[in-house]
Amino acid sequence: MSKERKLISFDWVIKRMIRDKGDFNIVEGFLSELLGDDIKIRNILESESNREKKDSKTNRVDILVEDSQNKLIIVEIQHETEYDYLQRILFGASKLLVENIKAGMMYGNIRKVVSVSIVYFDLGQGEDYAYVGQTKFIGLNKKDELKLNETQQKLYRAEKIEDIYPEYYLLKVNQFEGDPHNAIDEWIYFLKNEEIKDDFKARGIQEAKKELNILKMPEEERQKYEVYMEDLRYQASMYESSYKVGEMKGKKEGKEEGIKEGQEQKTREIAKLLKDASDPPGKIAAITGLSLADLENL
Repeated sequence: MSKERKLISFDWVIKRMIRDKGDFNIVEGFLSELLGDDIKIRNILESESNREKKDSKTNRVDILVEDSQNKLIIVEIQHETEYDYLQRILFGASKLLVENIKAGMMYGNIRKVVSVSIVYFDLGQGEDYAYVGQTKFIGLNKKDELKLNETQQKLYRAEKIEDIYPEYYLLKVNQFEGDPHNAIDEWIYFLKNEEIKDDFKARGIQEAKKELNILKMPEEERQKYEVYMEDLRYQASMYESSYKVGEMKGKKEGKEEGIKEGQEQKTREIAKLLKDASDPPGKIAAITGLSLADLENL
């Protein structure tokens, strides 16, 4: 039996609250503590990477925001294991750079991109639970770090080279153990446990405790939230079950067959949810890859 939830998950803040209600305070507090800066969200933007995520039944949610300093910040939550995840976030940040370059724009006006990934699976090999990736140039011979001169700082509106290049933050939530030791730890504790203690002092976190009380949700919204969370649990269960079925067969072919069976079952379940929501059959077929005949038999 899953534990009773006292607070709304951060997924729902990204998926619904910040989009529908324009409530930026909670996400601003989280980003300010993570990035070590005073983040003020100016706009929610849409790109090809997140345009259809709001209402889709998926184990990944993301949002693209523009802050008051003109930075582009992608915040993504990923539950299901994805072995090429590092390559995908590299592609996402790079694509975002290209999408925001206008014809005739000087390279000096390229916008800073920050990619924040909150993952609930074992990504890579490392003992920490919070990682940052930045671009630096180190001398091959003298091992010194290349820096911007004063003119470049003014031209690029940046103090350091890493302020220009995309920056990546990876939070491996499940790897966090024990009690928080600093402000970002308090946020990660919430991300893992959906609980905020009275003595937490991170920016925005007590406001999150107040605003994300599941008992204060309107009944209609609470029902949507429970359907969403149940879908997350179902997808996680199907992935785990399919992998275990294949593993028990003891062969690579068995693992692949088990995973394939689980994916097919997940596709049918998603199609059924869309069908129950009265989406047109053609749209459901395009999203899931199922035929119209398959949909009739659901």
